[in-house]
Amino acid sequence: MNTVIEAKNIVTRFGNRTIHDGVNLHIEKNEIYGILGESGSGKSVLMKEMIMLLEPTAGEITVLGKNLDQIGFKDAQALRRDWGVLFQFGALFSSLSVAENIEVQLKEYTKISKELRDSLVASKLKMVGLDPQVGSLYPSQLSGGMIKRAALARALAMEPKLLFLDEPTSGLDPIGARNFDKLIVDLRDLLGITVVMITHDLESIFGIVDRMAILADKKVVAEGSIENVLQSQHPFVEDFFKNEYTKERFEKVKNV
Repeated sequence: MNTVIEAKNIVTRFGNRTIHDGVNLHIEKNEIYGILGESGSGKSVLMKEMIMLLEPTAGEITVLGKNLDQIGFKDAQALRRDWGVLFQFGALFSSLSVAENIEVQLKEYTKISKELRDSLVASKLKMVGLDPQVGSLYPSQLSGGMIKRAALARALAMEPKLLFLDEPTSGLDPIGARNFDKLIVDLRDLLGITVVMITHDLESIFGIVDRMAILADKKVVAEGSIENVLQSQHPFVEDFFKNEYTKERFEKVKNV
């Protein structure tokens, strides 16, 4: 097992409100790992803790061998270059063109020439299925699906080892969502990256997720493959997965 992210006994409190109370999980190299859970279970909070946007109240998170609670400034900056993040609604800078959005990290973390930056922007756009000419457009000129792909291109700008995705298929039509799923798998296989994604999309869960963690009652109540998770008798797992549609979908996946 080659663990790239591990969370141990994570406790997260905001004032008197406890979000996590002993969350434990591990994510392995090159897998697509899903984080699922009921509303308010702290899925996005946990992801923000993994990317150092928030600090847990207690517990320990290790990413690529670095303990985030003990990491120094220089190591933290280096670690940030090893991951890319796609936020739920893209979070593109509206005042910047698509190309300028993709260039942000390249300008911040490298000293490469403008010519090379332009070449990298074009290659990243192609990688996510967009014409390089899209780089001259602004976010307001893009469809929802194009915004997702442009934001994904930005997340890939530094050739990360880890890719974090927050509800990557939300807001997309069924065909667009399945195409985006395929893109995620293709990128994982092409680049050899590890993907961590928050999702409620059952088709994504059954179609591309290798392992997952289910958050409920402030903890991880099930972790593993879909086969492992479906053995759980926790009420949220029962409600979320064990309906007629899910059973039918699971049988189809097993028989593929």
